[in-house]
Amino acid sequence: MIWNRLGSRTSQKNKGILSLMALLTLSVAVGCNQSNTDIGETSEQTPQAQEAAATEKVKVVATILPTYLFTKAVAGDAADVSILVPPTTDVHDYQSTPDDVKTISTASILVKNGLGLEEFLDNTIKNAENPNLVKIDASKGIQTLDEISPVDKTVTEHSHGHSHGHSHGHSHGHSHGHGHSHDDGNPHVWLDPVLAKQQVTNIRDGLSAADPANKATYEANAAAYIQQLDNLDQEFQQTLQKTPNCTFITFHDAFPYLAQRYNLKQVAVVQIPEDQLSPADVQRAVNAVKKYNAKALFSEPGVDNKLLTSLAQDLNVTVRNLDSLETAGGDTNPQYYFQAMRTNLQTLEAGCK
Repeated sequence: MIWNRLGSRTSQKNKGILSLMALLTLSVAVGCNQSNTDIGETSEQTPQAQEAAATEKVKVVATILPTYLFTKAVAGDAADVSILVPPTTDVHDYQSTPDDVKTISTASILVKNGLGLEEFLDNTIKNAENPNLVKIDASKGIQTLDEISPVDKTVTEHSHGHSHGHSHGHSHGHSHGHGHSHDDGNPHVWLDPVLAKQQVTNIRDGLSAADPANKATYEANAAAYIQQLDNLDQEFQQTLQKTPNCTFITFHDAFPYLAQRYNLKQVAVVQIPEDQLSPADVQRAVNAVKKYNAKALFSEPGVDNKLLTSLAQDLNVTVRNLDSLETAGGDTNPQYYFQAMRTNLQTLEAGCK
């Protein structure tokens, strides 16, 4: 099973790399044309000069996968963009490493999702001692929604004293784990294509201000990506308007923005552990489905839900996977966002029928 998954991941990754290379080749070609007209000559640079130009790219570090995808889309080939939290790691559990401190100490620009998601970040920045670091908050100016109180021991109590023993596996007993309220509201704004456009705009403006030499490139790249986000938004609208007020339950409070945008109702968040589900965990999910008469129950890729699946059959509810895009099997091509979101759309359409 693992080999299969790895195999498919690798092939996915290779496809990503190929299309990324095609993209890079394209943006290099466009970039050269632009710079030639700027200088007003058909300059034939020496290999040394080209190499120097390549090494002078501004170093940008993005914190998590969605932020990286948007930053890479805007930067194209004009900046050197790296990712801090490995795309196979959950940011909610993340502890920073000495390498992270080193990366931030040598970067010019840091792009974060913000809204309290990257709890490890403040100390890491402090330890990096990089006074010239430009920080871009991708969520600046976005109107946030509050986190839903998770359904814990029983469905009737929307408890605030969350039981760590039944955390989704995102809190691991941290006092600010997932499912606990972030003071700044729910951070998962990238899962709404309209708010994703705002994040791309914030990143574009931040990069342009910090690296004005490449402003034209950042603006052109952002415009192209925003056009794709517009198209995605229209697909979501057209598909989901057929199932208004579809009610669903999730195990991770990641989808309120998506739900609000497209007139769905995320009615409850049932916190379950990712590894071993106890019958009590499953019973909570069952109670929630009955109480809210939910049409759909959405888990996440990688959560073992055999018990849930059998119970869902008894309840006549299917458990489907919705991807919050916080992790990926190594695909870091900016187009991965659209693939994952279109898969989510098909899942929502099937679950809401």
